[in-house]
Amino acid sequence: MLSRLIPVKNNRLQASITVFALTLGLAACGGESTPDKAATTETPGTTQNTTASSPAKLDLGGNLTLTGAGATFPAPLYTSWFTDLNKKYPSLQVSYQSVGSGAGVEQFIQGTVDFGASDVAMKDEEIAKVSQDKGVILLPVTAGSIVLAYNLPDVAELKLPRTVYTDILLGKIKSWDDPAIAKANPEAKLPKQPITVVYRADGSGTTGVFTKHMSAISPEWKTKVGDGKSVNWPVGVGAKGNEGVTAQIQQTQGSIGYIEYGYAKQNNIKFAALENKSGTMVVANEESASKTLAAVTLPENLRAFIADPEGADSYPIVTYTWLLVYKKYPDAAKAKAIEAAIEYALTDGQKLAGELGYVPLPANVISKVAAAADQISPDYKIAVSGGTGASQ
Repeated sequence: MLSRLIPVKNNRLQASITVFALTLGLAACGGESTPDKAATTETPGTTQNTTASSPAKLDLGGNLTLTGAGATFPAPLYTSWFTDLNKKYPSLQVSYQSVGSGAGVEQFIQGTVDFGASDVAMKDEEIAKVSQDKGVILLPVTAGSIVLAYNLPDVAELKLPRTVYTDILLGKIKSWDDPAIAKANPEAKLPKQPITVVYRADGSGTTGVFTKHMSAISPEWKTKVGDGKSVNWPVGVGAKGNEGVTAQIQQTQGSIGYIEYGYAKQNNIKFAALENKSGTMVVANEESASKTLAAVTLPENLRAFIADPEGADSYPIVTYTWLLVYKKYPDAAKAKAIEAAIEYALTDGQKLAGELGYVPLPANVISKVAAAADQISPDYKIAVSGGTGASQ
């Protein structure tokens, strides 16, 4: 259960994690999107001073529940959002299952949920499978880094050049005292101990993001392993979900694996500084992730991927994560509820992102997402610039 894995430091998060644990399924994160390397004037990590609609202005005609499923990457943040959303709108409940992006996309395509969630935007062929009567809108609602977490009790800090972490994951570097690791960490007390790689065993958007980065920086990786929601790992042991990989690393001395930064932060797991495209060793945090987002401009379809970002201070593995919603909902009340939930995510919800290890969206990305989502219901107007959304 997630509540056992993520120690929390405040009552708000404790409450939301506890509620979420009742519906949480331990699993994964999938899809694909297109790179856009154009420069942008966006200022990542800064949000407008906004507040979601007044509770009195969302009339759903009674109690209503929205169901969603998908990515584990943003699950702790969604937990907090949906708990707070229910406090704001007592008639609206959101049930979200953290089953992984791959499963979330499939359930969304099949129409068994009201919304899905994925760490990589849906592929064109996946979008084509959604009923034309419903349509699809992909909405990035937050962003975060993927880190290489490790369990070495006597190594407080670890630096990994890209050739080194590639060779570790390819199984070419097998021991922690390997000369290549030692050269990059001359002060570290590296043990003569086998390296245990931990990877996602399920269809995962986190895996999709991570392996696309690996393919971008290593021709050998691209040829031998490639990228996708699921790949054949050269070495290591598998675990389900960011939760499962986090737990496996905690339990296995000498292990290393990729997890979302928020899971490492909340569990106090150490993670390595990674070499970026400019040759700089960068530690994942909100500031370095924000600088990475500055290397990307979201296109009109709101699908973008950052395989190997430019910038001297950019952290090398950062992704937006998307809510998958329908353009049309047969139930008018659900359409209004979806817009109200998105408005909350883009306003009050952004203020919680940094606290949980995520990156608040740049202000003009918020505007783009709000404009895209506002077409769902003719009876609700999303406001993200200091006003209040209201049922018309």
